[in-house]
Amino acid sequence: MEEEFFVVDPETRRAAPLAPAVLEAAALSRDGGTEAGTALCAEMTRFQVEAASPVCRTGDELDRCLARARTALAEAAAEHGLAVTATGTAVLGDVGCAPLTSGARYRRIAEEFGALRDAHAVCGCHVHIGVPTVAAALEAGNRLRRRLPALLALTANSPFLRGRDTGHASWRAVTWSRLPSAGPPPRFARTSDYDRAVAELAEAGAILDRRMVYWDVRPSPHLPTVEIRPCDVAATAEEAVLTALVVRGLVAAGAEGAGDGPGPDDRMLRLAMWRAARDGLEGALLDPATGVAVPARAEVEAMLAAAESGLAAAGDRARVAALYRRVAAVGSGAHRQRVAYNRRGRMSDVVDLLIRQTRHGLAAAEG
Repeated sequence: MEEEFFVVDPETRRAAPLAPAVLEAAALSRDGGTEAGTALCAEMTRFQVEAASPVCRTGDELDRCLARARTALAEAAAEHGLAVTATGTAVLGDVGCAPLTSGARYRRIAEEFGALRDAHAVCGCHVHIGVPTVAAALEAGNRLRRRLPALLALTANSPFLRGRDTGHASWRAVTWSRLPSAGPPPRFARTSDYDRAVAELAEAGAILDRRMVYWDVRPSPHLPTVEIRPCDVAATAEEAVLTALVVRGLVAAGAEGAGDGPGPDDRMLRLAMWRAARDGLEGALLDPATGVAVPARAEVEAMLAAAESGLAAAGDRARVAALYRRVAAVGSGAHRQRVAYNRRGRMSDVVDLLIRQTRHGLAAAEG
């Protein structure tokens, strides 16, 4: 699992382009405070840091990795009078035309795509599930397309940008969708179809290489996994674990033949993704198979039911049910940000909540 975070100044509550200092402090700490194999690394802009877990086989293992990585980043940031926040967009501060992390590839992206570089100044999370072949990854992606809006609604955590409410639960998703290779993927019947689609993106100048295929589900370009990418970074480590276990359950259920029938067409799926980005968990979603509006929580619970056999096989059913009950009780990350703002009308309260949640988890939201 890969999680991206913003570095912020806890005094001004503004995003701060000081990620290199945070990562240097983390590297100099005795053991980084992380589980063996966890990588704390740079993202494209200097406003962001990333934590990438090792391969985890249980929810407990993943929970430890994520919590320790968040603690390590928080402690490293504190050494410089900074903090880290798990939110899809910067609540305060201008991250447009953000200073880039050094590297020829990042410079070339900025040169080739101009102001679209701003789409990279957002924070998401990516879940990798091991699969044996590219064909298996594509088949998993075909089955998961139906559940992408529900995954986005469950994880929506970016209603604010530069001190204003965007009117969307996930403004990160809207921003990211501007990139020509982003959004829900087409359905692929064969690996040759996928290869041809990637070649077309490259020929059009829409990508530099396979790493820039930013579809919400894709075969990883460098790992033997299917990578699921529609989600905002989770507000808490527990919500990140919930997302990962649900995704693994869906992939496993599909591998066992528990499919969802014919997938949605591309037009309806893209519309359903926008509605999920606008409404999040507290509103309505479009059923991507029928186009009918339904309560978002009903669609999320249908997703949990679709993952049931995979969750049961891994022993995750009770844990996922308990975590979902906790999230349903306090609301999505986007909802909690808005509640924090509405109490006193101060964006600083939103950033303070994000700092607490990032480090201390759901207890910070429940207290």
